[in-house]
Amino acid sequence: MSSEDPANRSAHPVGVAHLAAERYRTLFDTMDEGFCIIEFFDGPHGPLSDYVHVEANAAYATNAGIENVVGQTLREMVPDEADGWVELYGSVLQTGKPIRFERELVATGRHLQVSSFRVGSLEDRQVAVLFKDVTDRVVAEKALKKLNAELETRVADALAEREVAEESLRQAQKMEAVGQLTGGLAHDFNNLLAGISGAFEMIGLRVAQGRAVDVERYISAGQGAARRAAALTHRLLAFSRRQTLSPKPVIINQLMTDLVDLVRRTVGPEIEVETVAAAGLWATSVDANQLENAILNLCINARDAMPGGGRITIETGNKWIDRKGGKDRALEPGQYVTICVSDTGCGIDKATLERVFEPFFTTKPIGQGTGLGLSMVYGFARQSHGHVRIYSELGEGTMVCIYLPRHDGEQEEDAAGPNDAAIETAQGEAVLVIDDEPTVRMLIVDALSDLGYHCVEAGDGPAGLKILQSGARIDLLITDVGLPGGMNGREVADAARALRSDLRVLFVTGYAENAVLNHGHIKRGMEVLTKPFAIDELARRVDNLLHA
Repeated sequence: MSSEDPANRSAHPVGVAHLAAERYRTLFDTMDEGFCIIEFFDGPHGPLSDYVHVEANAAYATNAGIENVVGQTLREMVPDEADGWVELYGSVLQTGKPIRFERELVATGRHLQVSSFRVGSLEDRQVAVLFKDVTDRVVAEKALKKLNAELETRVADALAEREVAEESLRQAQKMEAVGQLTGGLAHDFNNLLAGISGAFEMIGLRVAQGRAVDVERYISAGQGAARRAAALTHRLLAFSRRQTLSPKPVIINQLMTDLVDLVRRTVGPEIEVETVAAAGLWATSVDANQLENAILNLCINARDAMPGGGRITIETGNKWIDRKGGKDRALEPGQYVTICVSDTGCGIDKATLERVFEPFFTTKPIGQGTGLGLSMVYGFARQSHGHVRIYSELGEGTMVCIYLPRHDGEQEEDAAGPNDAAIETAQGEAVLVIDDEPTVRMLIVDALSDLGYHCVEAGDGPAGLKILQSGARIDLLITDVGLPGGMNGREVADAARALRSDLRVLFVTGYAENAVLNHGHIKRGMEVLTKPFAIDELARRVDNLLHA
């Protein structure tokens, strides 16, 4: 009898199938993920509107939180959520395409990560579902998201608090600077006003006593205090970049001879003054008088840093500033003319160096310096579209450099100034004086009338313009820049020039309305006189405009 018994042959496939079933059941029962097979049926809500759990492993309850689901229908288990689950698994049944998704089983509060695929054909109406509980991960993610939101809120609040603190600090620093500025200003002006008012009182007292012999001395004292007050306001305006500048193209080397003579007389014989003038120096557009004042201020500071004597060097040069150099120097890249004043003095420590440009900051004893010298130089340089830099080492000396932009046009030829010739006698010319301050208007009119000019006056722009429109003879217009009545001095001058194209104009200003005066670039036949001014300076300007 052969070993290949037909009965044995037929039993072999059955054994294999039994073994596969056992393996499936073992896997089904021991796997960590929940698993079930659901079968759709037609219900009260329509075709394929519900399903029953045909099989489910033990991990189903562990992951979903629902026990004994086999034989239960979806709408019995979770009626409020049934439509959503039917829609998801129904699409798998209809299309045969597997899906993966995450969804909360609201009834148990479990977040499930689900994979689903169809079992058999559409006619079998069965879908397999494999899922696991990811609630801990979802809760952690929500907590992390909430924490991030809280952190963002905290960071935003912290930044807002920091901004408030910084603004408070800036305000405190601003008020400290204002306090320092007003304190220094009040100190100096009170001294000067005491001299002026005291001089007037003594003049009145001596006149009442009939003792005219002392009047001249008090007049001289009062005028000196007034001149120092004017110089102080000019320095303040320079620091704040509000002084009236009259920039013209100049080559600075041409100013050096007279300037160095003035410096030598000012600093005294114990200080050696030398110059290094660059060959081929470029022209720059600058107010030459204010530049000379700035250089003289630097030389006086250098002298004070060398009480035992030393050397001051004034050096000019041409300099190209590239983008990196411009960033370091707070300048636009380009070509600049430099004027550097260096000394062999004691130098400046780092802490002091950071404050040298502050107004009224000074290391000199009380009464020996206002603290406006370097701040004036700084303001002048910035108003001239340049900058100023300071370099110093303790025991080695100090160098201060002014950077001024190169002027590409031609240098203007020097015209004869009012001091080059004697003032001519007035020939009865008519002068229109417009100023809203009656005292200033009275002084100008009286001074010019004494010189033989015929004066007409107005208190604002419209009133002055009516006089100009009347056809009366007017040879010169003297007008304040800041005027009430809706017309400033520049607008009055432009309207007057439209009526009388050859009319000469002298602007008088108490501070620099530079934008109104086009930053000093005024037309021919116009000049600017800054208040307060000396009567002889007024006379020279009027003579220069009418007779030059």
